[in-house]
Amino acid sequence: MSYKELKIYQLARENSVAIHKMSLSLPKFELYETGSQIRRSSKSVRSNIVEGYGRRKYINEYIRFLTFSIASNDETLDHIETLYETGSLTDESTYTDLIDRTNILGKMLNNFIAAVSKTRNQKPATK
Repeated sequence: MSYKELKIYQLARENSVAIHKMSLSLPKFELYETGSQIRRSSKSVRSNIVEGYGRRKYINEYIRFLTFSIASNDETLDHIETLYETGSLTDESTYTDLIDRTNILGKMLNNFIAAVSKTRNQKPATK
């Protein structure tokens, strides 16, 4: 299995691409400020999923990188909200789509961490 088969990775990838495209339509003063930051935070979500997956043999490391991913996702959510509140992101349907997608990704990440944590706490069967 590859990290590319993980639903959380697939949604994180789709979200980072959508955010990247949206950011290129921001006003020039935002393109290099918040636009740059939101591109980095959204790409960090997927990068941390990938790096964590590479360390999946070490459950605590896996969870640590997935937790970084949640933090970057929360940062991305805040940037989307700020851009909309300040009028730099004016398309309401784009805003709604990005907010919904980012919130769903956050829930999926939390559920995935809970599932991975559960495997950490399972004890091997004894004979």
